[in-house]
Amino acid sequence: MTDQPAKPDFFVHATAVVSPDATIGRGTSIWLHCQVRENAHIGENCILSKGVYIDYGVTIGNNVKIQNGVSVYHGVTLEDGVFVGPHACFTNDLYPRAINPDGSLKKADDWVVSETVICYGAALGANSTIRCGITIGRWAMVGAGSVVTRSVPDYGLVVGNPARLIGYVCMCGARLQAQPDNVYECPACHTQITITPDNTHLRKQ
Repeated sequence: MTDQPAKPDFFVHATAVVSPDATIGRGTSIWLHCQVRENAHIGENCILSKGVYIDYGVTIGNNVKIQNGVSVYHGVTLEDGVFVGPHACFTNDLYPRAINPDGSLKKADDWVVSETVICYGAALGANSTIRCGITIGRWAMVGAGSVVTRSVPDYGLVVGNPARLIGYVCMCGARLQAQPDNVYECPACHTQITITPDNTHLRKQ
């Protein structure tokens, strides 16, 4: 009796293309027409919806949900619990060109990747654009269609083009209401968070 090959503990749709050199965590689902390239690392219990592209060397944490039509390029890191809305756009080159000054086609060594980090629990709205080289803070929220050109603080709520900080959001997603002494309270779950220019922390619930 020959040993049967072990079944993977993650799901890959028949139309998806996943490199054998990628690492896929337990419980992750990779749906229609996705591509996951070599040396990508995807954590546990992630959902890659239809048409998602994961570039080589990308790191994605656990419990990440990426909606339809998103490309996550080399140099982008998504920490645990990140939500990426449909057709959100990442970049990784601050000075994009197809050719060099001499007219030759640019190759892998002809540009410098700018790294982007989307921190724990953050959410990026549909059709948002994230300029490379910035950090989106923990539990931050980016409004749909926003163009984010600078880093966003923890719990920050940004909207517009270019995106501007208009307030703060709770871990549950509701907009926080300002209280005295740099305290913000959630009207939905009553969590209180202290937010100062150089520090953000959970106060009480």
